[in-house]
Amino acid sequence: MTNMIEDVYNPMLQENGFTPKPEDQRFGAMGLCWELAETVGQGYYWIYHQKDLFDIKIHNFCFHEDAVFEFRLPKCLSITYYESFSGEELNPYRRLSADCVKTFIGGEAPCHMLIHKAVPIQSVGIEMLPAYYEDYLRRQYPGDDLSPRQAYKTVDQTEHFPEMVRLLKQVKHYRGEGIAAKLFYESKVAEAFSLVMARYKQCPPVLKPRLTESDRRQIEAVTAYIDDHYADELPLERLSKIACMGTTKLKASFRGIHGCTITEYIQQRRMHRAEHLLSSAELSVGQVAQAVGYRSASHFAELFRSKTGLTPLEYRILTDGSN
Repeated sequence: MTNMIEDVYNPMLQENGFTPKPEDQRFGAMGLCWELAETVGQGYYWIYHQKDLFDIKIHNFCFHEDAVFEFRLPKCLSITYYESFSGEELNPYRRLSADCVKTFIGGEAPCHMLIHKAVPIQSVGIEMLPAYYEDYLRRQYPGDDLSPRQAYKTVDQTEHFPEMVRLLKQVKHYRGEGIAAKLFYESKVAEAFSLVMARYKQCPPVLKPRLTESDRRQIEAVTAYIDDHYADELPLERLSKIACMGTTKLKASFRGIHGCTITEYIQQRRMHRAEHLLSSAELSVGQVAQAVGYRSASHFAELFRSKTGLTPLEYRILTDGSN
């Protein structure tokens, strides 16, 4: 059986510049803490591990340079609240936003992501292992129809899960020891699972459309067009003509491939370009806004903050751009 600390996290963290700090008890003595080397960045990565049942993970770190990571976790179900984050999943491309809840299904495809420099990754998450959701819960509730993997996939990445945000913030701010801490964490893991299952029952998953190879090529053409013209007005009717399909099919097919709407994809591309301009070009915030397709600097700033957790000026200062 895989030991998540010894077999997965300790080697992965040390490979990326983290050093074990057993004396660091900022979240209590129940967990283990790693510190990022100053030559690489700064911050910490804390984990509380309960046998082979679950992990609680709290992160706050950033890198001095952009970093690309690829890792494969063993079978698990993870749900995390990102308070601050700037980066992208690379396959398929999707921006990872601040102030969102995101799930990850271990044991399937590896996670391949780009993490942007200087912006802190501040997050708190709960990771359940098969011994918990396949063995323990099924023994406790043998008559219930549990579909945990599908339920977690349905959450995916969302900015609309306030109950989970509140729960994970409670976990982050908790300080306790001994049996009290063990019972607290166990209760929050069960509550998190309950929230995901309730959401799944209330909002059944939308089935992805079956796409032909021709459909996929047309969506690739639309995607390439958006990548080249993200700063322009991109009416759905024009994209529909490029794809040679109706607007309804285009929207469903695009989401099926990219995991986000066309509007969300355009925003992701604009924010990525805005980050580059803020950190490397001597442009005002208003000029950056116009360069990436926004007429209103205030609207751009509001959207930028919702996606990164930082204002454009805060981002510029952190990434050592021009003031």
